[in-house]
Amino acid sequence: MGGTASRSLAVRERLPVWLQARCGVEPRTVAAVGVVLLAAVGFAAQQYWSGRPQPVTAPAVVAPAPVSAIATASAPLPPPSPGAPAGPPAAGSARIVVDVSGKVRDPGIRRLPAGSRVEDALAAAGGVRPGADTTGLNRARVLMDGEQVLVGAPAPVLPGGAGPSRGPLSLGSATVEQLDGLPGVGPVLAQHIVDFRTARGGFRSVEDLRQVNGIGERRFADLRTLVRP
Repeated sequence: MGGTASRSLAVRERLPVWLQARCGVEPRTVAAVGVVLLAAVGFAAQQYWSGRPQPVTAPAVVAPAPVSAIATASAPLPPPSPGAPAGPPAAGSARIVVDVSGKVRDPGIRRLPAGSRVEDALAAAGGVRPGADTTGLNRARVLMDGEQVLVGAPAPVLPGGAGPSRGPLSLGSATVEQLDGLPGVGPVLAQHIVDFRTARGGFRSVEDLRQVNGIGERRFADLRTLVRP
C-alpha cells in the first residue's frame, strides 16, 4: 500500500497546480486522472502511428501486345475455299514459241519466256555463224509468239531491182531501206511500217499491214505475197 500511495503522490505532483487544487489530495482521484491521461496519450499515439505516410509501390508496367498479335488471336483466318489456287503463278511462267532459222549454229523451234528479244532467240540457237550479215536485224526487238527470226538472208530483190526475188521480206526485221524497195512503198510509208512494228512489238501476220497508216486494200493486195511476218 505504501508503494501505491507513493506512486499516486508522484503522479499528483506532476499534475498542474489548478488540477491538484480541484481534485484535492485524494489518492484515488489522482489515480483516476492519471489513468485518463495515459489513455489519452495512448490514443493520440495510436492515431499518429496509423496516420503516418505509407510508402506506395508503383504497379508493374505491362507492355501492350502488338496489334497484329491481337488481331490474330481474336480473328482466326477462314479456311481456304475448295479449289482455290495455292498461290500466284510463278513469275515468267508464260512462254512463246519462235522459229530461228538462217545462219545460226543450231536453227529450229525455240520456246522462250514472254518478253524475250531477238538477241535471246539468237543465243538460244547457239549464236550467229561467223560472217553472217545481221545489218537488217534488230536484236533489241521484242519477240512475238509464232514469229520467225531469219538470220543472214539477203534482202529480196523485187520488181524494179537488179535481180530476181529471193523470197518474202520479213516485216519483223526489215529496215526502212529494204521496205522502201517494195512496190508502191516509199520512204515515208516504210517508216510508218517500222513505227507500227515498234509500237505493236512486231507483226503477228501479214494481215496486220492493213492497220498501217497509208496502206489501202489495193496496196495491201500488191504487198501480201512479197512480205511475211
